[in-house]
Parts: sequence; structure tokens; C-alpha cells
Amino acid sequence: MPGLIGKKVGMMSVFGADGKNIPCTVVEAGPCVVTQIRTVEKDGYAAVQLAYDEKKEKHTSAALKGHFEKAGTTPKRKLVEFEADFAEDLKLGDTLTLTDVIKEDTKFVDVVGTSKGKGFQGVVHRYHFAGVGGQTHGQHNRLRHPGSMGASSWPSRVFPGMRMAGHMGNERVKVFNLEVVKVIPEQNLLVIKGSVPGAKGSYLILEA
Repeated sequence: MPGLIGKKVGMMSVFGADGKNIPCTVVEAGPCVVTQIRTVEKDGYAAVQLAYDEKKEKHTSAALKGHFEKAGTTPKRKLVEFEADFAEDLKLGDTLTLTDVIKEDTKFVDVVGTSKGKGFQGVVHRYHFAGVGGQTHGQHNRLRHPGSMGASSWPSRVFPGMRMAGHMGNERVKVFNLEVVKVIPEQNLLVIKGSVPGAKGSYLILEA
């Protein structure tokens, strides 16, 4: 299985073999239920849809209720589709756990999540601009401003994509090759070295 859905539990630290303190993130990965199977003949590609985290039935739409009933499972909060050539080997209602994705020899995983939103931020915080400079020549109120954007009589407009103030964070972020420190299959917990995108309780996609 190429991936699994999980949830960020929080951060902790462990001591390595050399005695150094290693900051780690604890992720609850799975169990996930197979709720849909895509085939090349029917859909044009092979994939499997996984569902994770219980959801109250009263908060589920009628269409999704039928979707989950077809798979023989209760309503779930998070649905993610993974491309898989062996999707035909699975069937609706199958449950995938942490050990189905993270094997004993798995040393690294890729993690996809939504970064923390930081609201509207200026260029110094958002892009690490240095600001305009000191308070000489009347620049007493320009310390954290972006400065000139070069938009004079030509091109008489601001080019798209310029680094300016705006909404920061709350974006889909993928971090590659994070080291697996420990696997606790009894509790579906995965301990990963370093930080992962998102706040506590946010959903993550793990790719082995």
C-alpha cells in the first residue's frame, strides 16, 4: 500500500543511541477503511480510496451515507485516494493498519499536510525581506516596507507573482524523507524525527 491517512497527535523527544535528544512528532496512522476502488477499465486509472476517523451520522450527507454503506462501514471524516496498481487485490470494507504500510525495514516516509495559517503578513515576516533600512532621509516609517516594485511608466502595473504582503500559511505542504524513529503498532502510532506540517489534531497523508 503506498500510503495511509493519519492525524498529528503532538510532539515529544527521545534520546538517540549517541545520547542526543531528538525532537519527534507522534502521528496516529490508521486504521483506514477501503471505501472505493478505481479500475483502469471503468475509471481509466487504478487507485484505492481510503477513509479515516469516525464521524457522526447526523453530520453526514445522504450521498456520503450511501457511499459508506456500500463499503459496509460507518461514516468517516477524511477521504483520500491513492494511486495503486494492485487496487484490484483489495475489496470494499477492507481495513488497512499501520503495519500494512510501514514495514520493519521502512526508514523514511513522506508526509503531506496543511500548514498552520498565519493570517495576513507583511514581506518581512512572509519572505524575510530586510526592510527599507535606517531612519535617514525621512524614512522613519518605512522600516518594514517592501520598497520599490519597479512599476514605473513601464510596465505601469505590478507583475503577477511578485513577493508582496498577503495570506501566509494554510497551504498544502509535502515534506520528503522524514526519518522513522519508532513504530508502535498496538496503538497505531508512528514516531517521526522532526516536525510535520499542521497543528495538533490535523490530518496527514503518509507515503512510504
